[in-house]
Order: sequence, then C-alpha cells, then structure tokens
Amino acid sequence: MDTDQPKSREIMTDLYELTMAASYFEQDMFAPASFSLMVREYPPKRSYLVCAGLDPLLDYLESFHFHADDLEYLERTSLFPSKFLQFLETLHFTGEVRAIPEGRIAFCDEPLVEITAPVMQAQVVETFVINSINLPTLVATKASRCHYAAGERRLVDFSLRRTHGMDAGLMVARASFIGGFIGTSNVQAGKIYDLPIYGTMAHSYVESFDREIDSFRAFVKSFPDNTVLLIDTYDTLVGARKAVTVAREMRQAGQDLRAVRLDSGDMVQLSQQVRQIFDEAGFPEVRIFASGGFDEFKIQKILTAGAIIDAFGVGTKMGVSADAPYLDMAYKMVMYNGRPVLKLSSGKVSLAGPKQVFRQRDEHGLFRGDLIGLLDEEVVDSESLLETVMRDGKRVLPKVPLPEIQKRFKEEFSLLPETYKDLEGNPNYPVKITPKLQALQDQIKREISEKELGSR
Repeated sequence: MDTDQPKSREIMTDLYELTMAASYFEQDMFAPASFSLMVREYPPKRSYLVCAGLDPLLDYLESFHFHADDLEYLERTSLFPSKFLQFLETLHFTGEVRAIPEGRIAFCDEPLVEITAPVMQAQVVETFVINSINLPTLVATKASRCHYAAGERRLVDFSLRRTHGMDAGLMVARASFIGGFIGTSNVQAGKIYDLPIYGTMAHSYVESFDREIDSFRAFVKSFPDNTVLLIDTYDTLVGARKAVTVAREMRQAGQDLRAVRLDSGDMVQLSQQVRQIFDEAGFPEVRIFASGGFDEFKIQKILTAGAIIDAFGVGTKMGVSADAPYLDMAYKMVMYNGRPVLKLSSGKVSLAGPKQVFRQRDEHGLFRGDLIGLLDEEVVDSESLLETVMRDGKRVLPKVPLPEIQKRFKEEFSLLPETYKDLEGNPNYPVKITPKLQALQDQIKREISEKELGSR
C-alpha cells in the first residue's frame, strides 16, 4: 500500500466535481458561475458563528493547479477523455472571492463566502471550499463559547492527540486562537502559524522518578523560567505541599514557580484547597491551571460552583466540537452566465443571485439584525460584511496576522447582545432578506414553475 503523502490537494475532492468538470468541458461551458457558501441550520445550543478558515482557502485557490502525478492517476481510472486531462494541465483558478472576514460573527443563511469564476473552476473547488471553512468555523465558534464561559481566564488548546487527524489538529489550533484562546500545545501549529505554544508535564514524567518531589526539582532545573508542576499524580493536596517546598527553593535561587496543574478530581474543592495552601505559604502569585475534559459547559459549571482557577487546558471536547460535531454547510450555485439560479429541493432551498450581507446596529452599537440583499444593493444605516478578498485568482488584500483576527473577533463578540451568547442557545437573531432579493426569488421560482414544472 502506498503511504506517501499527497504532493497536491487538487484531487483531494469528490469524484463528481471532476465528472461535472469533464462534462462542462465537453459541452464548451466556460461561462462564469457564482456559488454561495452558507450554514443552513445552527448546531444544537448555538446562536451565532465565528468565521474562520478563509486564509488557508485563499492559499489553496492562489496556488491551484493539477500536478503531473495527479493527471497520471486520473488517466489510469479510464474515466476521463485525454483532451480533458490535457486541459487540466494548464487549469488555474482565475476567479473572484468575496467573503466575511475571519473573526467576524455571522449567522445562519448568510453567505460566508461567494466565489465567481468560470463554472468549471468554481465547481471543482467545492469540496475544498467546504472542508476548509466548515471545521475552522465550527471550532472557532466552540472556542468562543469556552472563552465566554471562562471570562478573563486564559485558555490553551490541548486537543491535538484526539483531533480527527493531524490536519484537523492544525485547523483546530488556528481556529481556537481566533475564538479567544491564548495558544496551543501543538508545536507544529506554533511553527506554521506563529502561535504561542504551551505545555507542562505528564503523569508518566512524575512516575519515572523515585519520588514525586524529585520530578519537580528535575523539571525546575531544566525549565527554571517556565515551571508548571503537575500535582495530582498521587494525591493533589500532598503534591501541592511538595510544590510549595519547591517554590521556596526556587525563591531562594531567585526564581519563581509559575503555576501548578490540576488534571483530575473535584476541581471546585481541590482548587480552593490548593489556592489556600499556596496563599498561606506566601505564594499568592502561583497560578492554578486546570485540564481534564473541559468544554464551555464544564468550565461554566465549576466556576459557578466556586472553583478558583486561573487558566484551562481545553482538549478533546473542543477539538472535535463534541456536543455539535458538524455544520450543515452548503455550497450552492446562485448564478450561471448572468442567469440567477436556485434550488427548490424540500428543506434545501437556496437564494438566487450573488449577495451582500448588511448589518444593522442599535443606538448602543450592538448588533440589532442582519439583512441579506443583492450584491448591488445599498441599505442605509448598515455595514456591508462581504469583502472582495481575491480577484483574477490573486489576493487583493495582504494576509492578516492571527492576533489581529483574534482582536477582530473580540471586538465583534463584545457587540453581540448577551442573549445570543447564552450556552443553552437562543437562535433567534433576526436575519431577513431585502424586498429586492425577495422579488428576485419570486421571479426565479415563477420561471422554474413554468419551464420545469409545467405550471402557469
């Protein structure tokens, strides 16, 4: 079995994208098409979405081309005519992309991304478009809920070992940072995205020493400026007192114990007791870091019950968005060759035509409601959310550093009314369509009824 990693991602797609492309080619269909990417329904207990994943998508589109070994494989399938494969040799993405920037808050039914390109190009990138936006948006939204539950406390992504693959681990590290986390344990993500990286020690490290306190002292010797001690391997309170001993030794050497980590047990009671141990010993500056099955619900529960914790390592449940592991995301054609089109399938109706999203605010600057309208519409007293980020297959704006994207998220989140941040969900944020867009839908439906359904 060939275990080589793929050299390109252009055939990391569903087969029907390529069979449709081959048929477009055979029919000489090269006119421009517009596609909208949107989420049709909120996951359980969600009321908003945090946009993420756009920058890696633009990287993909900007470098899009089929490699020789991809085309050799497609030829071996015997599915595609040689003229089509020859055409693919020179195919690049030359289209336009409009999108809601990463870090901004969006809502169901709103186009997060709209792509306009020759129909074959816009079609064949569908799978990657959905895949590159779906998980990051899902995780950034989950991370934002953890950020909300934690208040001013810091959060670190601890999810890598249980994400659904290494690529997912990278997506999660990046998306969780957008959603308010301060960094990640994922070293590769730190390198690629210039993210702060964090880590402590495992129970196996403590167990490898004859005595627990010897493991603490050894770690201090290796990392005197960044010491976080895991204190629950045997008994949390006994471990805390040993950590106090080590903290005194460090103070005498002109060093400081940074924090201790709790990874099990009754987090409310233990955090209170550990805090008391360090305060009474004269170390109020030593922080308490907690890990172990946390998500927004557990964070909220223990803090409400009185836990005294300064930071959380949030892993599995955030990294796979355990309570809501997918988005009902769709990428639908809305115009072909200047003709608005839509889908009428039951429960999956799409909105025809390229669009714009207009955000309105109340007298305090808080989000009041959104309108989905036609691309060329103007709505007074509103902000247009979709921006042109790519034209002729090239970026038109410079890359935005992740700290700036996170800052954008925090600013946006501060303007979202509290009722929509509730962890139990309140998916009633008003999203309406403008009269002009509604008129277009009515017109296209009438035309479809006459042409396709025999109705008049």
